[in-house]
Amino acid sequence: MNILYLHGLKSKLSSEKRKALEQYGKVFAPDIDYSKDHVQYTQILRQFPNTQFNAIIGSSMGGLNSYIISNWIGRPALLFNPPLSKHPWSTMHLKEKFVRGNASKQVVLGARDEVVNPKDTLNYIASGLYDDELVIKIHPQLGHRIPLDVFEVEVKEFFDKICH
Repeated sequence: MNILYLHGLKSKLSSEKRKALEQYGKVFAPDIDYSKDHVQYTQILRQFPNTQFNAIIGSSMGGLNSYIISNWIGRPALLFNPPLSKHPWSTMHLKEKFVRGNASKQVVLGARDEVVNPKDTLNYIASGLYDDELVIKIHPQLGHRIPLDVFEVEVKEFFDKICH
């Protein structure tokens, strides 16, 4: 299984989280500079012209790009605190590029996130029609950063669901 992991703004995939993901497949985690452009799905995919991804995982700004990529290539995504409400619906829901597969989404929100307002994300999701299965989990004590234990639990649940 090929897993695309997209980090957030001014962040990187930690070795502990990489190790957690490697239990499920080969991890591709490009370094992304979001300072000039937050939406970079085409630039990200161009880095892997011969790779077919089975799952996309992203946190914060990486979650935004993971959401778009999931919709575009028709693959499931796990999204941690994605700032979905910051971009127009048309940017987020492109015409599919490939044969559409399972593009289900598991969205994990921190109720105490002071960077990405979880209410805005929920309102965004509620404002449009959704063709794919959507699971939304709100952690009451979670902020913007995702601790390793929460990451591991959510990743396991995500892969248990898409692999069985």
